[in-house]
Amino acid sequence: MHLSKAATGKTSDLENFMVHNPFSSFNPRTEERLDNRQPPQAGQSYVKGDTSRPLVWQTVSQLLESTVEKYGGRPAFIFSEQRIRWSWSEFQKQVDEMACGLLALGLKAGDRVGIWSPNRSEWVVTQFATAQIGVILVNVNPAYRLTELEYALNKVQVKALILAEKFKTSDYIGMVQTLAPELEKSEPGRIHSQRLPHLRWVIRMGRHKTPGMFNYEDLMSWGGPAQQSRLPQLAAALNPDDAINIQFTSGTTGNPKGATLSHHNILNNAWCVAQAMKLTEHDRLCVPVPLYHCFGMVLSVLACVSVGASMVFPGEAFDPAATLKAASDERCTALHGVPTMFIAELALPDFSEYDLSSLRTGIMAGAPCPIETMKRVIQDMHMREVTIAYGMTETSPVSFQSSTNDPIEKRVATVGRVMPHLEVKIVDEQGQIVPVGAKGELCTRGYSVMKGYWGDAERTADAIKDGWMHTGDLATLDAEGYCNIVGRVKDMLIRGGENIYPREIEEFLFRHPKVGEVQVFGVPDSKYGEEICAWIVTKSGQLMTEDDVRNFCKGQIAHYKIPRYVKFVDALPMTVTGKPQKFIMSELMSKELGLNKAVTA
Repeated sequence: MHLSKAATGKTSDLENFMVHNPFSSFNPRTEERLDNRQPPQAGQSYVKGDTSRPLVWQTVSQLLESTVEKYGGRPAFIFSEQRIRWSWSEFQKQVDEMACGLLALGLKAGDRVGIWSPNRSEWVVTQFATAQIGVILVNVNPAYRLTELEYALNKVQVKALILAEKFKTSDYIGMVQTLAPELEKSEPGRIHSQRLPHLRWVIRMGRHKTPGMFNYEDLMSWGGPAQQSRLPQLAAALNPDDAINIQFTSGTTGNPKGATLSHHNILNNAWCVAQAMKLTEHDRLCVPVPLYHCFGMVLSVLACVSVGASMVFPGEAFDPAATLKAASDERCTALHGVPTMFIAELALPDFSEYDLSSLRTGIMAGAPCPIETMKRVIQDMHMREVTIAYGMTETSPVSFQSSTNDPIEKRVATVGRVMPHLEVKIVDEQGQIVPVGAKGELCTRGYSVMKGYWGDAERTADAIKDGWMHTGDLATLDAEGYCNIVGRVKDMLIRGGENIYPREIEEFLFRHPKVGEVQVFGVPDSKYGEEICAWIVTKSGQLMTEDDVRNFCKGQIAHYKIPRYVKFVDALPMTVTGKPQKFIMSELMSKELGLNKAVTA
């Protein structure tokens, strides 16, 4: 993404920008180093990432154009389930056709276009086509139902919605027809819906015809010379600081918030992530994580585009067998996933039959990573250079990532060190930086912090103070700058005056040979305020009792940390991205135990 003068024989536009930018300390003659991160200073939990390499000043379309120029004939996208294989040049052709089709509809820079689909080729084409003409892509969660969909589309005033026909138990077309029954008698492009007043166009995937909707394939053919001639001019008018993407965060209470991200946010984060994994044009990344989320869209797709690496999509949704088959058949060198995905892959009865010897690197992120799972990924899946990444949608998303050459103990017990060009501090309840090793809330500042929550100045101001994004995550920093996430500020339990961090108990319980998954949370208690509850999924074929759990804890952890309530379940409630929904567990357990009113008496 950055070409030096030595490589090209001339000074690049990026160098010109950085040299003449009065806020930049970049010197093109200075040797560039990727990993020059410093440990905390003066014993305080504050770190700053390496700044010896400049940030990239590009738009998404400029990035893709550069990659196509370098690697045009090399494999770019492989969608196993759709049987699609595109080179970079073939993908660019798809993007141009879609961009022209969107222009033919009448969309212009700044308009919002929603994409509601599982992992399909149409998703990535839409991602780059909207960016090429300055339209803001709105990622709609594939699991949304009517209320959530209505809220999201209206909150950001989506003008066009591109959607799959269905996904699992979700009838996407049926839900849109429920919200906009006017479609039945509307000409495509002439929708005037009472409940979705801003929506003008609905574009469906597939060959079937639906009243009031255009077809995706039709849209791809609408652009003519007039639209094609506008593409270079529109791309040149874009600014890297322009908003280009809205991603709705999944909160435990209240309506979702639309985190608004710029080209500059996500391109730089993607490039830094790719460098941390040591990705090159010779790598092939297996992508089972959802595209609608930052993990798929930024850490997978944009990271690969930044270096010309190929992407392999096993299917529309995560399936452990399909993932390992794709990784084996396509000789993937990298694999992404949340911990529950890796756990499911390792648990396959025929796991040993998949040839994963080509795997080298990847990312495990999205939720706390059990130490034992990480060790098995390194040993049994051959991912000796696998990295751990931590972040949040609002920070584009990664703030910390381990390096491929970090000591094993650091890669299994921490989320690595701060990423380049970012600052992180750990603060107490008064906002003061805590000493090294002390727990506090993690705050991030730098290029990656979102532009804000769309149309929500109050919640934006509550989250970002003096440029610092307050993550709500509890963390510690060690003397070398490695970060450990110990829980959520709101997850912390207070039992009889004792502060208890669920993550600590979860890591301990995960050591038990029969425990497959575990989540610890609080439930109301009239005496102590809160009591500890653990939900456990045992490994296949294993049986456990509550006494087994308590006996395992006795003498090993403090008595007040031993769960009072233990429940064995077949599965844990999760978000689409694999994050445990502790608030649901707590509500269900409180109701089951009749504890809802215990603390209000």
